[in-house]
Amino acid sequence: MGPRAPTEVVLCVRDADADVVTVDALARLQLEANRLGCRMRLRDASAELLELVAFMGLADVLPVER
Repeated sequence: MGPRAPTEVVLCVRDADADVVTVDALARLQLEANRLGCRMRLRDASAELLELVAFMGLADVLPVER
């Protein structure tokens, strides 16, 4: 039996652009993480990025590390 995959991935998005392309990429990463049995959380997200995530209706899909 091989090593187990992590159940949670924390992604630092401190330097990520607050735009639709970034949010789309993050949502796709979350989808793939879910397919692999993992959950992804965002770390150090800017207020602008969080506002855009919420505006796009993805706040429940892209949780933020508290």
